[in-house]
Parts: sequence; C-alpha cells; structure tokens
Amino acid sequence: MTVVPVTSADLDAAEVSWFAALCSDDYRYLGVPEGDLRSSWAHCSSILKEAEAQGFRNILCPSSYQVGQDTLSFVAAGGQVTSRINMLAAVRCGEMQPVMLARTIATLDHMLEGRLTVNIISSDFPGEKADSAFRYQRSREVVEILKQAWTQDQINYQGEVYDFKGLTTDPAKPYQTGGPLLYFGGYSPDALELCGQHCDVYLMWPEPKEQIAGRMKAVNEVAERYGRTLDYGLRVHVIVRDTEQEAREYAEHLVSKLDDELGTLIRERALDSGSLGVSHQARARELADQFGYIEPHLWTGIGRARSGCGAAIVGSADQVLSEIEEYRKMGVRAFIFSGYPHLDECRHFGRLVMPELKTCSLPEAYGRVPAGVPDTPLGAGERR
Repeated sequence: MTVVPVTSADLDAAEVSWFAALCSDDYRYLGVPEGDLRSSWAHCSSILKEAEAQGFRNILCPSSYQVGQDTLSFVAAGGQVTSRINMLAAVRCGEMQPVMLARTIATLDHMLEGRLTVNIISSDFPGEKADSAFRYQRSREVVEILKQAWTQDQINYQGEVYDFKGLTTDPAKPYQTGGPLLYFGGYSPDALELCGQHCDVYLMWPEPKEQIAGRMKAVNEVAERYGRTLDYGLRVHVIVRDTEQEAREYAEHLVSKLDDELGTLIRERALDSGSLGVSHQARARELADQFGYIEPHLWTGIGRARSGCGAAIVGSADQVLSEIEEYRKMGVRAFIFSGYPHLDECRHFGRLVMPELKTCSLPEAYGRVPAGVPDTPLGAGERR
C-alpha cells in the first residue's frame, strides 16, 4: 500500500480523537432513540469531559440542521469545562458570512487558548440543492477569506461568491499562529483540489485499505502541485472488548432492534446523504459478507442507520491496536473514533487501547501553539 509523506513531526505518535454526539446520534440499540441519550448540553458535555479524562487529544463536534445543538455554541461552552482536550468544530461553509466567521473562530481560539481545530464542511443548506462544484467553490472562497483575515491586516478578495475590499482584520486574529488547523473530507475532484491547496488534514471514512491508500495518493498528488504535504485522518467507529467474540457479539446486539425502514429514514435526513462519500459507504455495505464485514475487523452494520461514516473496527484490544498500526504505516496520523453509546464505548477504548498508544496534538506538532500537554502521565490516577 502507498505510504505518503506527512507534514508534522513524530510519525510514531497519532492524534487520537473521540466524537461528541451533538446531532442526537447516540444509541444503546442502533436506530432506537432514548431520551437520556438525545443531544443535550448535559449529555454531550459529559461525553466531552469523559473523552478528556480518558486521554483523547481532540473531539469532533459535528454539525446538523435537523437535530441537535449548535456546534460553535457548544465548543464555546465546552472550552470552559475542559483544560487539555482540543475541540474540532465542524463549520458548514456559507452558513455564516465569512468575515464574521473569521472573527467568531478567532474569538473561540482565544477562549480555548489554541485548543481549537476546524472541520470544513461543504454540504447543502436546508432547502438548497446546489451543484457540487458550486458548493466547493463557496468553501474555497470561505477558506481563502479566513486565511486572509487570520494572517493579513486587510481582507481584499474578489471571487464568484464573495467580494470584499479593504476590510480591517484587527479583531479577527486568532490565538494560534496562522489560525486553527483545517480538517477536510471530500472525494470529488473539486474537493481534492480544495484540500490539497488549502487544508491541513484530509479526513476519510472507513473503506477497504486499498481504497483508502488510493484516496491518499490522489489528494497527495494535488498537494504536491502546490508544494504542500498533508496529514491524513480516519473517521471510524469502534467496538473493542477483551475478546474478539465479545466485540462481535456486541456488534450484533447493537443492531438487534434495528428496523431497516427507519434506518433508511435516519440516513436520508442528513444533508450529505446524496454525496459521493456516502455512496461509497453504501457500496461497502453491499460488498460485505453475510455478517456485514468487508475486512476481517471492519464491520459495515453501523451504516444501516447512519449517513456518513458507516463502519466500525471490531475486535479485541490487540486486534484494534493492530488495525490502528496498519493505518499508521499507511500514513494515517489522525483518528476520530466513536461508539455506541458514546460514554460507554469511550471508557472501553480508554481502558483497553489508550494506554498502548502514543498520542499527540496536531496543533502542537505543527507549532501552532506552545506544547502544553505532556506525553508522559500527568500524575497518579490521571490519564494523558
């Protein structure tokens, strides 16, 4: 498999992240909502605080219109109840006027003292059905305006969507040098062009490793044209237990009450349900064996009731660690894990896997913020 170059140092460490279920995406039985697991500040902040306690270095805070909480509001509050974990805020480009967005992100970056990363999203808005090329052009212009606001004294920008002249950027300078790292996912040629030119971490959803290697190669070729290299990330669910049998049994338990018609409705309510990436997740389910496995430890059953990331690494601690190591050898440097229910699976992963991983914060590895989180235990009873 192709191993591609990365920007940041210390390839033997990885940024290991968890997921805050802001979009009411939390279940004991997949597709069966329960009141105490619905998106709320109380529930989602408990996931955030547990992820920090278990040693995760970042947490993805997703964005949705139909259900859940506002991402940036949650990040602002979450920064005040944590002290070490970074927060990866999903930003849907065009939702907020880009100059105002630059100020908002800069303010958040100061509030979190650099513990902020940004996931650039290019999905449709409610009621919108825009052409893919337009959506990525809009995202490109937003990113280019953000970078001007964060690095220059004035914004002077003329694009197809936005046009600004002589706007001062004094209020918009972030805490981190150059602004927060930009994480990005997308499979179309327009998406790869935007990521290769402007973003820092290319995020992928779970597929057979040969396909992941091909995606890394494709975006790396774009980045090379601009004299850049990227880091690579994998957004994937996980079910880890003491034994493989326990993990596989829990996977079956998780979908044991799933109604497939309801699962289809859950998938289709997402604004990215028609995207190229989602279609690849559906294709993986079609190619899986009778138990839903497309690789020995990659289970596609999650995707029966979830748009977007639709597969889980399933196995014992040693097997999950071996899978992570294989991805790392390919050049994957950032992992965003999740599991159902999120609090319980966070603890399973923290107990069984985290002690065996060397972790890092990518903003620190890039030199955006002073190193502040040690790679050695923090003290008796504390997790790094």
